[in-house]
Amino acid sequence: MARPSQGDYGAFYETYVSKVPEHDILEAFKKHTAEVLEFLESIPAHKLNFAYATGKWTVKQVLQHMTDAERIFAYRALRFARKDNTPLASFDENSFAAEARVEHRDWMDMVEEFQLVRLSSEHLFKSLHEEELKRSGMASGVPVSVLSLGYILVGHAIHHMGVLKERYL
Repeated sequence: MARPSQGDYGAFYETYVSKVPEHDILEAFKKHTAEVLEFLESIPAHKLNFAYATGKWTVKQVLQHMTDAERIFAYRALRFARKDNTPLASFDENSFAAEARVEHRDWMDMVEEFQLVRLSSEHLFKSLHEEELKRSGMASGVPVSVLSLGYILVGHAIHHMGVLKERYL
């Protein structure tokens, strides 16, 4: 199946979709999941509660955001793949980060949680037929296809890995 086109998702998702060069979503999951996990496991312990500026998230909060967003985007994909056309609201990522209380969590437990949630997303997309991948619904006030949500999932993690490399490490 071809990559999603820009009309298959809201413009603000281009940041994520554009980071995924693969033309096969399952190939993209496999390649980039391994890269992200290897990177997360390499982050030094003394950086985990570091934020690069006042009001910015810590490294742990970034990872928790990645995990939370993974769950939300996969849930949207599931709903739309199953022909549920109920418009889905956006989520306040800053509120989620503030409420997650990650400062005392074990880093490797957090990495494992992301890995398991990602594995669940991979299995969801592996189970979908082409017809289901073409389906779409409304999320955050814009139409988005199921296939686009897969690219958004992969690209979102790549994006935050880049942010962590550039601003935190």
